Amino acid sequence: MALAKIQFKPGIDKQVTQYGAEGRWVDATNMRFRSGLPEKIGGWTSVLSLTLVGVARAMKGWVSLAGVRYVAIGTDRKLYIYSEGQAFDITPVRRTQVRSNPFTTTNNSAIVTVTDASHGSIVGDFVKISSLGNAVNTLVLNDKEFEILTVPTANTYTIQVTNPAATANATGTPSVGNTTFTYDLTNGTATSSYGLGWGTGTWGTGTWGTARSGSTLVLDATYWSFDTFGEDLLALRNDGALYKWDLSNGTSAPAVAVSGAPTSSRFLLVSSPDRHIFLFGTETIVNSQVSRDDLFLRFSSQENPSVWSPASTNSAGSFRIQDGSRIVTAQRSRGSILVWTDSALYSLNNIGPPFIFGLNQIGANCGGISAGCAVDVNGASFWMSQTAFYMFDGAIKKLPCTVQDFVFDDIDSTTQQQVTAAVNTDFNEVTWFYPTEGSEVLNASVTYNYLENVWYTNTGFTRTAWMDRGIYANPYAVEYEATDIPTQGAVQGVTAGATYVWAHEDGFNAAGNSMPSSITSGDFDIADGEDLFHCSRVIPDFKNQTGTADITVTFSNFPATTAVRTFTSTVGATTNQFSVRGRGRQANLKIDTNSANANIRFGTLRLDIKPDGRR
Repeated sequence: MALAKIQFKPGIDKQVTQYGAEGRWVDATNMRFRSGLPEKIGGWTSVLSLTLVGVARAMKGWVSLAGVRYVAIGTDRKLYIYSEGQAFDITPVRRTQVRSNPFTTTNNSAIVTVTDASHGSIVGDFVKISSLGNAVNTLVLNDKEFEILTVPTANTYTIQVTNPAATANATGTPSVGNTTFTYDLTNGTATSSYGLGWGTGTWGTGTWGTARSGSTLVLDATYWSFDTFGEDLLALRNDGALYKWDLSNGTSAPAVAVSGAPTSSRFLLVSSPDRHIFLFGTETIVNSQVSRDDLFLRFSSQENPSVWSPASTNSAGSFRIQDGSRIVTAQRSRGSILVWTDSALYSLNNIGPPFIFGLNQIGANCGGISAGCAVDVNGASFWMSQTAFYMFDGAIKKLPCTVQDFVFDDIDSTTQQQVTAAVNTDFNEVTWFYPTEGSEVLNASVTYNYLENVWYTNTGFTRTAWMDRGIYANPYAVEYEATDIPTQGAVQGVTAGATYVWAHEDGFNAAGNSMPSSITSGDFDIADGEDLFHCSRVIPDFKNQTGTADITVTFSNFPATTAVRTFTSTVGATTNQFSVRGRGRQANLKIDTNSANANIRFGTLRLDIKPDGRR
């Protein structure tokens, strides 16, 4: 007998056939490649004991002059500031109203009807009640926040008292005097969907106000764009107004609309170092929402967020992009601002007076797939388009991808606008989280190691927003769980859907629980499969192993046929070898871990094999 060394190329290859994948890895969960070898990814731990309301799709971190770290987190329902282990609600206020005797209760019910003429709320919006001196028929409402349960009319809505659990002891409208109602910004949309109503689908299909399966109009899920302006935060929710959170006002103060700025835009960015504020997909006439153009962009006068109309006395300006149907996203890179439409790439450069900025198209048929699809790594931009992956480092390059067909054949066309990119510079990785066919949420990912030029996929974890290490020693990310009840802010009657905040690359567990990982090879053989072979011994090769791993060797006679023999052995850090008794024309390898604190890095496989005839 002789030992045969089986070596595998780094990365996952899903472009080839089963037999063509000899010497390659074909599938993985919670694995990465480093120095050419597969290893388990780092785990994550909680940095916030409470969970946030809604789906978070943007994070932005910065450090104040006093050395305090802040992270902005925007969801479809709230805007938060995370700082040193605490989260603060800074959601902009839509409306504040004082009403007299506004409550109606029903005996033995926790449901309260609120009367507020022209309240403008929808189901799921949030309202804070204050200045109420007494309980309302035993229901405690003062200084509490409620999710609006139903909206029977334009002048009324209902809320539910859940904490403390109580029911009213009378029916009617008690005299309680004046009460202050503070309404948050109206809820956004948790997921992308087909457009509704007039103009979508063919005439006569479906019922009024219901989604048309044949509609091609996709309504984007809610996302935020953030940038800093000195120590302060600028925030924009897609198709909404520009807001500013002034750090000097403290964490209890909400973000407020910037006076004089356009009221409807898609994306926000601040130029550096000159500090012009850019709004993309914005209004052609400032403060006229009906004039919003998805291909129009404006920049404010330098250092002045309130001046947007060009004049000889300021440096404000505007452009309209020609290629594409809408501006998708933008980012700073290589001293320029890169702007993606759905079909092209442009650059904005400061050229000085009188035009201030110049706009140049630098690529076609390479547009972005989503607002979060692009990242910058040391002056190189990486992004995901509708059909491929690209980078720009002075020239546009289409990235050869060994999992391209797998990813783009399975991505959902309706919810692909939710794709978000992440950078993990410690491991030279750019990851795109995406939704698979039929999924309303992100549930898969694809990673490019730009230093080693390898790709790998993962269905083990997904994140809706990510922030690379910088202000913190670890990358921070957020995860959405649709079935969990959020706990931040103790909102009364809040529905399910919670966001967790994690610190990544911290140990090898998933929030204190074991994190399964696996990697599977393509088939390998001897003498191009002319002869069957017999295997009697496997010698594993692990580095930095903790916990146990299961090694499975599966033997078959032909590609895409049922396995003829499968052997699995559990190995630890001290396992030198294990025996098998397998025979086949080809075999493949799978390595699994599922124990707490388990970690593996796999090297070279050695098998004790010999030819065993042709039949």
